[in-house]
Amino acid sequence: MADYQLIAEDGRAKSAEFKTVHGTVQTPVFMNVGTVAAIKGAVSTEDLEGIGTQVQLSNTYHLHLRPGDEIVKQLGGLHQFMSWDRPILTDSGGFQVFSLAQLRQIKEEGVSFRSHIDGHKIFMGPEESMQIQSNLASTIAMAFDECPSSKADREYVQKSVDRTTRWLVRCRDKMAELNSREDTINKDQMLFGINQGAIYPDIRIEHARQIRELDLDGYAVGGLAVGETHEEMYDILDQVVPELPRNKPVYLMGVGTPANIIEAVARGVDFFDCVYPSRNGRHGHVYTKHGHLNLFNAQYETDTRPIEEGCQCPVCRRYSRAYIRHLLKAKEMLGMRFCVLHNLYFYNHLMEEIRTAIRGGYFEAFRKERLEMLAKPD
Repeated sequence: MADYQLIAEDGRAKSAEFKTVHGTVQTPVFMNVGTVAAIKGAVSTEDLEGIGTQVQLSNTYHLHLRPGDEIVKQLGGLHQFMSWDRPILTDSGGFQVFSLAQLRQIKEEGVSFRSHIDGHKIFMGPEESMQIQSNLASTIAMAFDECPSSKADREYVQKSVDRTTRWLVRCRDKMAELNSREDTINKDQMLFGINQGAIYPDIRIEHARQIRELDLDGYAVGGLAVGETHEEMYDILDQVVPELPRNKPVYLMGVGTPANIIEAVARGVDFFDCVYPSRNGRHGHVYTKHGHLNLFNAQYETDTRPIEEGCQCPVCRRYSRAYIRHLLKAKEMLGMRFCVLHNLYFYNHLMEEIRTAIRGGYFEAFRKERLEMLAKPD
């Protein structure tokens, strides 16, 4: 079992140390998204270590398709495969069930769907997802769930959530069995359950109360940032997070912008992941304390400043906006890599500032100041 120790609280915001078999995570934390065991944008393990990455996230569905989770197991598990000795969280494949809506069929046993690569038929249920994640030997495995659309009607959402709860019990039982096996690489693999319920607060609250009874290693809030407004998301967090154990990590899945993260931390969230820093970086969009810049814009053609004045990332310490813009315009991979590297550093450094503010007792002042800065781009 993991060891989660609260270090400081400031309002509902909390900062903790989360000890795992692969090292201790300081929260709140942003998990860099390495879907197929790599961050998109030619960023290496050495790069990630250098910019203060604490946790990487990889994807069960994608790694099951290629190279295959059994091959990863044969090669010693994901940590050895990608040469990363810090914690890894694997998501369960449940979100792909949501995103592959045209290719799937959901039943009580699990979900049948077709590979987005070659169309072959795949079946995945709670037991299959746990087996794949056990083969990957990640630090934290996510429970297999369905992520109903925020636009789904109430009756569908309630049935979906009830099934997700039944699936969670099956995930817990299967993981306990896998962790007791001789040939399991990581016998200390942890399980996080996922709260669902679209934008129906009462369904969300009831579900949170049900899953907290299972006394899992951590809890996630899923099914947000999939079409609802920021206000709806914050309202759900206001109501759901207080129903989850305060002495366990809370993970908001797939969120989000720097402002989203600051607001969610204020509501008691510990863990975050999002593709924004790498995806936007690959398109020349870079983050600063004053919002983001599009380096393709002509105004940066002769701009000799770094992406952000005072930033200590390896890119800002050496290269100008003008040079990076040139690389992007010339379609040189280096330009994309620089933007991704800066953005990931920006997110990791933002989390460090948040932790310092909570532990220093001035998070509310930090939140107000930073949100104002983000709202008024320079």
